[in-house]
Amino acid sequence: MALRPPPLSNTGSVARDMLASERTFLAWARTGLGFIALGIAIEKVEAFASLAPTLMHLENSRTKVAAGALVAAGSLCVGHGARRYFTVWRGLEKGVFRPNGVGVVGLSAAALGVAFGGILLVLENDGGRVKERRALAAAREGAESKARHS
Repeated sequence: MALRPPPLSNTGSVARDMLASERTFLAWARTGLGFIALGIAIEKVEAFASLAPTLMHLENSRTKVAAGALVAAGSLCVGHGARRYFTVWRGLEKGVFRPNGVGVVGLSAAALGVAFGGILLVLENDGGRVKERRALAAAREGAESKARHS
């Protein structure tokens, strides 16, 4: 199976196929905008980290990288959707249709990359919280020990 399969003959209704292509473009746009919105949301959560003590473990984390990756992946989705829409339109005018192997593989790779990156960020942030808990426990033990000896 090739990423760019050969064009197939299109014997169906051009109007129906164009409407289906428009719906597909809208799906690509929704997916891309979802990635972009999530990236912006992650960036805003980090901005609040300096204001909320419970979010201090996010300060100086790699959320900017995650937010940038999500916005970039979303932008690529919207761009690919637009390119795909016009490619399908030209193909339907010629009476042919080319399956979307590149888009399916690309979106799958982007989604897996975002998921893997998210897992790494969660593990990194959890590691920071474990260190904070250990430091707090050591400080408490030191204070209790000091209080017993006085």
